Amino acid sequence: MSESSAEAVTNVAAAAVASAAGAAGSWRRATGIAGAAIGVLAAGAAAGVAIERMTVGRDIRRKARLALDSTGPYGTLRGTPGKAEADDGTELYYEVDDVEPEGGPAPRRRRLFGRKAPAPVTVVFSHGYCLNQDSWHFQRAALRGVVRTVYWDQRSHGRSGRGVAQLQDDVPLTIDQLGRDLKAVLDAAVPEGPIVLVGHSMGGMTMMALAAHYPELIRDRVVATAFVGTSSGRLGEVNFGLPLAGVNAVRRVLPGVLKALGQQAALVEKGRRATAELFAGIIKRYSFASRDVDPAVERFAERMIESTPIDVVAEFYPAFTDHDKTEALTFFEDMPVLVLAGVQDLVTPSEHSEAIADLLPDAELVLVPDAGHLVMLEHPEVVTDRLADLLTRAGAVPAGATVSGYGSTSSAARPG
Repeated sequence: MSESSAEAVTNVAAAAVASAAGAAGSWRRATGIAGAAIGVLAAGAAAGVAIERMTVGRDIRRKARLALDSTGPYGTLRGTPGKAEADDGTELYYEVDDVEPEGGPAPRRRRLFGRKAPAPVTVVFSHGYCLNQDSWHFQRAALRGVVRTVYWDQRSHGRSGRGVAQLQDDVPLTIDQLGRDLKAVLDAAVPEGPIVLVGHSMGGMTMMALAAHYPELIRDRVVATAFVGTSSGRLGEVNFGLPLAGVNAVRRVLPGVLKALGQQAALVEKGRRATAELFAGIIKRYSFASRDVDPAVERFAERMIESTPIDVVAEFYPAFTDHDKTEALTFFEDMPVLVLAGVQDLVTPSEHSEAIADLLPDAELVLVPDAGHLVMLEHPEVVTDRLADLLTRAGAVPAGATVSGYGSTSSAARPG
C-alpha cells in the first residue's frame, strides 16, 4: 500500500470512528463512552475495509446484502422440533435429525431374551455466543441421515426463549446456568443412549459446565467430545488482536458500556442498523481469517450475529471473564476427544485450545491455518473430516460409513 493510500485509509477509519462517537453524543455520558469503546474495536476493521467503502457505493452494497439474504442456502436445514424447559422456566428450542434407514423402514427384529436393542449414539451440537444452531450448517449437511444429531439454541439465542431468570429476576447469566440448560436439553432430546458432545466457543464452555455439575452423566453416557475454538478459562487476558492501549481501554470500559447499551436496547438496535456496514467489517475481522470466504457465508454469519439483541450481548459478556472450568476437563480424560481451533482466532486464541489439549494428553489437537473464530464455517471440510473420524473412533458410525459433501466456503465455489 502506498504512503498516500495508507494515509487515506487512516483518515477514513478515523472519520468512521468519529462519526460513531458523534452519533452517540446525544445520549447520556455512559453511552458517549460506548462510542469511544466501539471506536477502539472498529478502528482496525474500518481501516481494513476503508478502500472498499470509498470505491463501492452504499446502495450497491445494500443491494448485494439483500441478494445474498434471498439466495444464500446457509441455515436452511431443519429437523424435528422439540422444546425443553430449563430450571428457571426458560424454553429451550432444539431440533433432531434422525438416522435414515437404508432401503426404507427398518424391518422388525425379534428381541432376544426380552432385551431392548441399544439406543443409537446421539451427537449433540452446542453453538457459541451471538450465534445459533444454524452455525453448524455444513456439519449438519454432511452428517444428515448418517447419525442421530441434536442441535439446540442457547437461552436468549435463536428460537429459544429469553432467559427467565435474567429478564424477570435480573439474575446474572453464568456459564454454570448454560451447563444446566444443556442437561435439560439432554433429558428431553436424549433420555437414553450414548452421547457425543460437540461445542464451539461458548458451547464448549457449556459442556465443561455440564461436566462440573453432572460428572456421573459424563462418566456413564458421554462416549466422545469435541471442543472447537473454545477455552477453559483466563478469557480476561485475551487481547482481541488490539494494541496494549486499546486492550486496556476495552477491558476498563466495555462491561459498563454494554450494560448501558443494553438498557437502551431499542435505540441501540436502530443504531446497529444505521451502522451495519461498519459492523460488517468488525464481524468479518473477528469471524474469519481467509481472504476468499464465500460472501454468502460472510453474510450468513452477519445475520446470526445481528439477530442477537444488544441486551442479550450485554447480559452474556461478563460471564466469560468469570468462566473457569479447567478442573472439569478431567472428566473427559477417558474418552476420544477432539480439540480444534483456528490459528488466527482473535476471540478464543488457539493457545487456549492448546492448553485444553495439554490437560487431555490423549486428545487429538488440530490447529487450522488461515482460520479465525468461525472455523466450522470457514473451513468446514477440515472440521467435518475430524468430526467424522471422532465419531468413528467412538463407535457412533461404522468405519465404512461415508458423509455427504460438505460444501466449500471459497468465493470461487458455488454455494450449496
